[in-house]
Amino acid sequence: MPQYASETQVPVERSKGEIERILRRYGADSFMHGWDRLKAVVGFDINGRRYRIILPMPDPASFRLTETGRARVQSSMEAAYEQAIRQRWRAMALWIKAVLEAAQAGIVTLEEVLQPFTVLPNGMTAGEWLAPQIEAAYQSGRMPPLLPSGRGSSE
Repeated sequence: MPQYASETQVPVERSKGEIERILRRYGADSFMHGWDRLKAVVGFDINGRRYRIILPMPDPASFRLTETGRARVQSSMEAAYEQAIRQRWRAMALWIKAVLEAAQAGIVTLEEVLQPFTVLPNGMTAGEWLAPQIEAAYQSGRMPPLLPSGRGSSE
């Protein structure tokens, strides 16, 4: 199956600007973005809630070889890496626009669609906090308690 925007020439900065405009149009009060070697982050506030979405970035080393296993020259490796980054930012812009439009259309609520990305008071997102609990429930076959017992145990 073809990958969305796999051949895009849209610069990353244009995609980031589009994301900012989309968020502003749908009521965001703030917006930020940043990056490190293997991930980028988009953060924003809407309706009194803070959200943080991590955008995984490809490892530059993964572009040393072509899809057929042949070694790439440095310029080709860099071009393939930059293309992958552009593709991911285009996909992020599309996804953000789609989920905000779905919320505005009443298909889902904004809170439902962005719930995993809600930043909790401890700095974790709801998804980061919940993922290990879901895994533990599947492994044990038992549901975690709705509320802590208050006795220092997880019963």
